[in-house]
Amino acid sequence: MLIVVTAPTGNIGSQVLTNLLASGAMIRVIARDLSRLPTHILEQVEVIQGSHNDASTIDQALEGANSLFWLCPPDPHAKSVMSAYVDFTRPAYEAIKRHGMGSVVSISALGRGTPMAANAGYVTASLAMDDLIASTGVALRALTMPSFMDNIARQASSIRDQGRFFLPIDDDRKLPAVATRDIATVAAKLLLDTSCDGTGEVAVLGPDDLSFNDMADIMSDVLAKPIHYQQVSFEVYKAGFIERGMSDAMAQGLTDMTHAKNEGLDNAVLRTDKNSTPTSFRQWCEEELRPMILL
Repeated sequence: MLIVVTAPTGNIGSQVLTNLLASGAMIRVIARDLSRLPTHILEQVEVIQGSHNDASTIDQALEGANSLFWLCPPDPHAKSVMSAYVDFTRPAYEAIKRHGMGSVVSISALGRGTPMAANAGYVTASLAMDDLIASTGVALRALTMPSFMDNIARQASSIRDQGRFFLPIDDDRKLPAVATRDIATVAAKLLLDTSCDGTGEVAVLGPDDLSFNDMADIMSDVLAKPIHYQQVSFEVYKAGFIERGMSDAMAQGLTDMTHAKNEGLDNAVLRTDKNSTPTSFRQWCEEELRPMILL
């Protein structure tokens, strides 16, 4: 069995790759910068150098492969969210059809079937990306997730220096959140499952629904210092991304997605034993956030 892994140096992709290597499966990765892959990884995988939105690169990578892990990387400078997700995926769409792939596991988002999904920025584009992949006839398992716990780490400096983190979501809105380590575990399991057929979504929700006030209380306890959540306006939220160099379209896409989450986009799927994952926010804070803050 040969599995192709895209974005193998990213947060999720690197963890998927580690899990797959532990299984003994044959792995082929697509990577632009080989220096970001550790030597012990390079010794265990076949590498196709390039970007997975390049037609010749993805065509070469899928030759003889059984399964594909598909992750569309962030493009902060894209002209539109549809370009960043759907247009990026079109070369893979052609290659999947050409090579008759057995299965694809994609990183996607919650929201299909909800009124909010029609104007949810990155989520809307992710769902359109899944539809494009599914139209090839491949067995697709789209992993649909809420926001990642790991996103909080982007505000590590303000948590450490100001005791605050900032978002435009209502402070008492309870939402699911998932650790990327658990996403990688589910993805690897599905990639190794040769019985998958048809198209389906696999929700990966994390163990609890928490508000950002709840998260602040947990962080305060774990870090042994007061941490507060501060709600900001959606206008301020978008402006911050533009100030950091993001295109207006992509900043608006993030803002639209966050607004949809604030309207309940991520609450539409009920938590079950099957879609709950083990890593709690407290555990994530203890193992991931605390070492960043208490340097």
